Amino acid sequence: MTRIWKTDGFVAADPWVVETDERKAGEGERAVLPMKEFLVKAEESNEGGFGVLIAPADDVKTLQPYLDRIDLVAVAFPAFNDGRAFSHASLLRDRLGFSGEVRAVGDVLIDQIPLMLRTGISSFAVTNATALKRLEEGRLPGIDQHYQPAATENCPAGGYSWRRRA
Repeated sequence: MTRIWKTDGFVAADPWVVETDERKAGEGERAVLPMKEFLVKAEESNEGGFGVLIAPADDVKTLQPYLDRIDLVAVAFPAFNDGRAFSHASLLRDRLGFSGEVRAVGDVLIDQIPLMLRTGISSFAVTNATALKRLEEGRLPGIDQHYQPAATENCPAGGYSWRRRA
Protein backbone atom coordinates (compact mmCIF):
# COMPACT_ATOMS: atom_id res chain seq x y z
CA MET A 1 0.00 0.00 0.00
CA THR A 2 1.27 3.44 -0.93
CA ARG A 3 0.72 6.38 1.41
CA ILE A 4 1.56 10.01 0.70
CA TRP A 5 3.58 11.79 3.39
CA LYS A 6 4.44 15.49 3.71
CA THR A 7 6.26 17.25 6.54
CA ASP A 8 2.96 17.90 8.32
CA GLY A 9 1.92 14.22 8.19
CA PHE A 10 0.16 11.72 5.98
CA VAL A 11 -2.28 12.95 3.34
CA ALA A 12 -5.78 11.52 3.74
CA ALA A 13 -7.01 11.74 0.14
CA ASP A 14 -4.44 12.36 -2.55
CA PRO A 15 -5.88 12.71 -6.08
CA TRP A 16 -2.67 11.97 -8.02
CA VAL A 17 -2.25 8.63 -9.82
CA VAL A 18 0.94 7.65 -11.62
CA GLU A 19 -0.55 6.21 -14.78
CA THR A 20 0.63 2.85 -16.10
CA ASP A 21 -0.81 0.42 -18.65
CA GLU A 22 -2.65 -1.31 -15.79
CA ARG A 23 -3.74 1.76 -13.81
CA LYS A 24 -5.37 4.90 -15.21
CA ALA A 25 -6.75 7.88 -13.32
CA GLY A 26 -10.45 7.54 -12.66
CA GLU A 27 -13.16 9.97 -11.66
CA GLY A 28 -11.95 12.44 -9.04
CA GLU A 29 -8.32 11.49 -9.69
CA ARG A 30 -5.57 13.36 -11.52
CA ALA A 31 -3.08 11.68 -13.86
CA VAL A 32 0.68 11.82 -13.46
CA LEU A 33 1.90 11.26 -17.00
CA PRO A 34 5.29 9.97 -18.12
CA MET A 35 7.37 12.80 -19.57
CA LYS A 36 6.95 11.75 -23.23
CA GLU A 37 3.15 11.60 -22.92
CA PHE A 38 3.09 14.93 -21.09
CA LEU A 39 5.14 16.63 -23.82
CA VAL A 40 2.73 15.39 -26.50
CA LYS A 41 -0.31 16.63 -24.51
CA ALA A 42 1.34 19.96 -23.73
CA GLU A 43 2.05 20.56 -27.42
CA GLU A 44 -1.55 19.69 -28.40
CA SER A 45 -3.27 22.05 -25.97
CA ASN A 46 -2.82 24.94 -23.57
CA GLU A 47 -4.28 23.04 -20.61
CA GLY A 48 -2.78 23.35 -17.16
CA GLY A 49 -2.78 21.37 -13.93
CA PHE A 50 -0.61 18.53 -15.18
CA GLY A 51 1.29 15.95 -13.22
CA VAL A 52 4.53 14.68 -14.77
CA LEU A 53 6.67 11.65 -13.94
CA ILE A 54 10.41 12.14 -14.44
CA ALA A 55 12.31 8.89 -14.99
CA PRO A 56 16.00 8.77 -14.04
CA ALA A 57 17.21 9.11 -17.65
CA ASP A 58 14.86 12.00 -18.53
CA ASP A 59 16.20 15.52 -19.05
CA VAL A 60 14.26 17.63 -16.53
CA LYS A 61 15.29 20.84 -18.32
CA THR A 62 12.89 19.84 -21.13
CA LEU A 63 10.03 20.87 -18.82
CA GLN A 64 11.16 24.49 -18.53
CA PRO A 65 8.72 26.00 -21.10
CA TYR A 66 5.80 24.18 -19.44
CA LEU A 67 6.46 24.66 -15.72
CA ASP A 68 3.64 27.19 -15.32
CA ARG A 69 1.22 24.46 -16.46
CA ILE A 70 2.46 21.74 -14.10
CA ASP A 71 1.08 21.22 -10.58
CA LEU A 72 3.11 18.15 -9.60
CA VAL A 73 6.41 16.67 -10.72
CA ALA A 74 7.02 13.12 -9.53
CA VAL A 75 10.69 12.13 -9.54
CA ALA A 76 11.31 8.38 -9.75
CA PHE A 77 13.62 6.50 -7.41
CA PRO A 78 13.58 3.02 -9.03
CA ALA A 79 16.16 1.67 -6.57
CA PHE A 80 17.76 2.94 -3.37
CA ASN A 81 21.13 3.31 -5.10
CA ASP A 82 19.85 5.42 -8.04
CA GLY A 83 20.16 9.03 -6.94
CA ARG A 84 19.48 10.84 -10.21
CA ALA A 85 16.12 12.03 -8.88
CA PHE A 86 18.00 14.05 -6.24
CA SER A 87 19.57 16.00 -9.09
CA HIS A 88 16.22 16.34 -10.89
CA ALA A 89 14.60 17.84 -7.78
CA SER A 90 17.51 20.19 -7.19
CA LEU A 91 17.45 21.39 -10.82
CA LEU A 92 13.69 21.93 -10.67
CA ARG A 93 13.94 24.09 -7.55
CA ASP A 94 17.26 25.92 -7.92
CA ARG A 95 17.77 26.45 -11.64
CA LEU A 96 14.27 26.21 -13.09
CA GLY A 97 12.48 27.92 -10.20
CA PHE A 98 9.64 25.37 -9.98
CA SER A 99 7.48 26.16 -6.95
CA GLY A 100 4.87 23.40 -7.29
CA GLU A 101 4.85 20.04 -5.57
CA VAL A 102 7.78 17.68 -6.17
CA ARG A 103 7.05 14.10 -5.13
CA ALA A 104 9.43 11.19 -4.61
CA VAL A 105 8.00 7.93 -5.97
CA GLY A 106 9.47 4.45 -6.05
CA ASP A 107 11.98 3.14 -3.53
CA VAL A 108 11.58 5.83 -0.83
CA LEU A 109 13.51 4.83 2.30
CA ILE A 110 13.36 6.51 5.70
CA ASP A 111 17.04 7.43 5.87
CA GLN A 112 16.89 9.21 2.49
CA ILE A 113 13.87 11.41 3.26
CA PRO A 114 15.84 14.17 5.06
CA LEU A 115 18.18 14.41 2.07
CA MET A 116 15.23 14.43 -0.31
CA LEU A 117 13.71 17.31 1.65
CA ARG A 118 16.97 19.28 1.30
CA THR A 119 16.85 18.95 -2.50
CA GLY A 120 13.33 20.35 -2.64
CA ILE A 121 11.14 17.26 -2.64
CA SER A 122 7.94 18.17 -0.81
CA SER A 123 5.92 14.93 -0.75
CA PHE A 124 6.68 11.23 -0.70
CA ALA A 125 4.84 8.15 -2.02
CA VAL A 126 5.94 5.69 0.66
CA THR A 127 5.49 1.91 0.41
CA ASN A 128 8.40 0.69 2.54
CA ALA A 129 7.03 -0.80 5.79
CA THR A 130 9.88 0.50 7.95
CA ALA A 131 9.58 4.00 6.51
CA LEU A 132 5.80 4.01 7.04
CA LYS A 133 6.18 2.91 10.66
CA ARG A 134 8.88 5.48 11.46
CA LEU A 135 6.93 8.31 9.79
CA GLU A 136 3.78 7.34 11.73
CA GLU A 137 5.86 7.51 14.93
CA GLY A 138 7.33 10.88 13.92
CA ARG A 139 10.84 9.45 13.89
CA LEU A 140 12.56 11.16 10.97
CA PRO A 141 16.37 10.84 11.02
CA GLY A 142 18.60 13.76 10.18
CA ILE A 143 21.55 15.97 10.88
CA ASP A 144 20.99 19.49 12.21
CA GLN A 145 24.00 21.24 10.64
CA HIS A 146 25.01 21.18 6.95
CA TYR A 147 27.77 22.82 4.96
CA GLN A 148 26.10 22.37 1.56
CA PRO A 149 23.43 24.71 0.23
CA ALA A 150 19.93 23.26 -0.04
CA ALA A 151 16.69 24.02 -1.83
CA THR A 152 14.97 24.35 1.54
CA GLU A 153 16.01 26.66 4.35
CA ASN A 154 17.26 24.72 7.34
CA CYS A 155 19.85 26.90 9.01
CA PRO A 156 19.82 30.51 10.15
CA ALA A 157 21.26 33.23 7.94
CA GLY A 158 25.00 33.46 8.29
CA GLY A 159 25.58 29.70 8.21
CA TYR A 160 27.99 28.17 5.72
CA SER A 161 25.37 27.29 3.11
CA TRP A 162 24.24 30.93 2.99
CA ARG A 163 27.82 32.06 2.37
CA ARG A 164 28.29 29.60 -0.48
CA ARG A 165 24.93 30.35 -2.12
CA ALA A 166 25.73 33.97 -2.93
